[in-house]
This record gives sequence, structure tokens and C-alpha cells, in this order.
Amino acid sequence: METVSLIQTEYDACSMARAVEEHFRLHKLDELFTPDTRVTLKLNLLMKRAPEAATTTHPALVRAIVRKLRALGVREVTLADSPGGPYTRGALEGIYRACGMEEAARETGALLNFDTSYRELPVDGEMVKSFPIIEPVASADVVINVAKLKTHCMTLLSGGVKNLFGCVPGLAKPELHFRFPEPERFCSMLVDLSALMAPAVTFVDAVDAMEGDGPSGGEPIHAGVTLCSRNVWALDVVHCAMLRVRPEQVLTVREAVRRGLSPASMEEISLTGQPELLERMPPFVLPRTKKTDFSSQLPRFLQPAASWAVRRAAPRPVIRSSLCVGCGKCAESCPAHTIEVRAGKAHIHYGRCQKCYCCHEMCPVRAIDVSRLFAFRL
Repeated sequence: METVSLIQTEYDACSMARAVEEHFRLHKLDELFTPDTRVTLKLNLLMKRAPEAATTTHPALVRAIVRKLRALGVREVTLADSPGGPYTRGALEGIYRACGMEEAARETGALLNFDTSYRELPVDGEMVKSFPIIEPVASADVVINVAKLKTHCMTLLSGGVKNLFGCVPGLAKPELHFRFPEPERFCSMLVDLSALMAPAVTFVDAVDAMEGDGPSGGEPIHAGVTLCSRNVWALDVVHCAMLRVRPEQVLTVREAVRRGLSPASMEEISLTGQPELLERMPPFVLPRTKKTDFSSQLPRFLQPAASWAVRRAAPRPVIRSSLCVGCGKCAESCPAHTIEVRAGKAHIHYGRCQKCYCCHEMCPVRAIDVSRLFAFRL
């Protein structure tokens, strides 16, 4: 039975240090490391956001993990991620600074990754046979996945598995969106990637999580917990319970279960630490993109009309021109190249829009909403 630990945690140094120490003890993580082990912490650094925005991994958790590794004698610890947009040194410098990682590295002696090279790694996947993987992850002896719990407009959940998408460099990520525009195929690709990466351990920052239209356009929600597991797929099953959604509603979880990688339910997972915290979680607001397709429940002669109505009601990104600053981040991240900036404002050509919500995800000023033509109430 796979084990997932939950520990009540706040962002102050003492609380975080106690939580990380307990996670290490519960999962016997000390055995993974020697002084010569090259460790990479794969963070969630989606964009330039202050830690308080609950968009990125909080530096307090990063500091606590690095200090624990230092106490074990580990000499080389690297902080890395490939955020959205170009994967360049200049982009990384700005993101490390804004997200608090520059200061965390300075305080702990961890290395900030500026190597923007990558290597192609093979995988026996169902959707993909190889992935480009950023060098600090590809060359590490041990990868620690340090995720942020967020709702997500495309995948419903951004947890352990979705965080691994940042192992793919820069603008190779929109290419994968373009190859797999359907959510089911995209999430199957993510499971291929998670099987390739198979991180030794995953920590999740859910002290301040994100609800609503995540992974960048939602709002912070205080859950007051950190999680940890050696099984990244089991961890996402627990995330489903935190969000009060069924595992089969999250396509990455459903696919991992189908492949035999993940437990199918909470009954197959051993919760440790403070399992009672799961019952105390606040209710999360889900993304507006959560679909309700009721057409199959109607009489057959009504199903074509209902299917048309569902397609018309499908969520889509909508630019609020009053907030748009014309920076072009949305056009840069759009895998279908369906956005252009004219007269200082972004415009979407909906005929080619794949509804991957990369534009919504990468807008630095939250000028792109996710909107329905109309909503169904059941």
C-alpha cells in the first residue's frame, strides 16, 4: 500500500522545518542520500509572481528541504524549473528573483540552475516515445519534485504529476499542447512524462493553495498543510480528496490508474502523519472549465441538439482589453499561433483556438478570463 503523509504546516521557518523533518522520518527519506548525491529540486515556478500569490512553490518549503539535505551532508543541491515562455538565462533570473528563490538559494547555499540545455530521453510511452528534458533534471542522481497544489483550467488539478511538465524546456511545452489538443490525450502524455521522470519523492506546498481558475488566474486558499510521498500518482489521488472531486474526474489520475501506476481510491492509500487534516480541508472552488456534459442522459432524438449546445457552451479564453498591456506573452505561449497583438492589445482568432488555456495561464496581468457563452444548471 502506498503511503502519503500530511502535516499541518505554516510558512514560518520553525513550522516548515518541523514538517519537513517529519516527512523525511515517515518516509525514511534519509536512505536516498549520501554526501555525493547530486540532488535537483524540481520546483513550480510558472511565472514572475511573489510567493504570496500562491502561484509558485513557496521558498519557505524549499529552504527547509535544502537545509535538511545539508544536515544529511549532501553537497550539491540545485533548484530548477522550466517556467512558461522562453527558457533563457534572462527569463530565469527574473523568475528566481520574483519567486523568492534567489534569496532562498543565497541563504542555503543551493545552486540556481542557469543551464538551459536539455537532452532527449526515451520512454516506453503510449503517446510519446521520447521527451526533451532540462539538463539539471536529466543529470541528477535524485529528483525531488516540489509541487504547488492548484486547480487547473485544463487538467482540473495541478499537483505532483502536472508539475513534472516543467521538466520539458521552454517552448517545447506549447509544441506538446499543439500535438495533443484534446484534454484526454494531453493528460495521457503527462502520464508518459511522469513515468519517465518517476521522482524519488514529491513534496507539495498546500499551505496556501490556489482555487478557481488556476494555475495562475485563481485565488489563494489557506489549507495549512504540506504533503509528501514516494509515489507521485498516489499523492494526486489524495489531492482529489482535498478538492472533493472523484479520482476519475482528473484525467491524469484516471489514466495513471488505468495503467496500474496509481491506487484507484483512498482506500488503497495509507495516510500518515496527521491524516485527520484531510477532513478539515476548506471547500475548493473548481475552475469554470469543469465540464458538465449531460447529453448522454437524454433521449436519443435530443442528443444531437444537446451535444451542439454543450459545444456552444464550452469555455474559452476571453481577453479583457481594459487590462491587456500588449506584452505578447499570450501570443508567445499559444501553441496554435492563434493570438496576435494589434494596436497594443491581444486578439484571439477563435477558429483556430484549441482551448488549451496557455494564454490564460501565462498572462502576467490576469487580463485573460475563461468564459462560457452560457452555463447549464443541473
